[in-house]
Amino acid sequence: MKNNTEYGDCPAAETIALLGGRWKLIILHVLCKHSRRFGEIRVRIPSISKKVLTEQLKELEADGLISREQFKEYPPRVEYALTDFGESLRPLLAYMSAWKKEKV
Repeated sequence: MKNNTEYGDCPAAETIALLGGRWKLIILHVLCKHSRRFGEIRVRIPSISKKVLTEQLKELEADGLISREQFKEYPPRVEYALTDFGESLRPLLAYMSAWKKEKV
């Protein structure tokens, strides 16, 4: 996430900076129900490239919104899940979804 001083005292701008981009909210929405593997996320967002999904997952992890768990098994398995911080976005995501449905 960008430096907080860049946004002054505007929490909304900081939130948009944290969640900004075309894919982050969609990825978070996909992870809302339960943890998923990379391939499961990609199947649910077919228009995202592997490269962009990888980048977005790394950014979300760096910002503390998701966790990445690597299991020591063969074949290797990695799962992504919302952290407690990411879980705190559930009401926002639900509100945004309800708002869109209401406005259609």
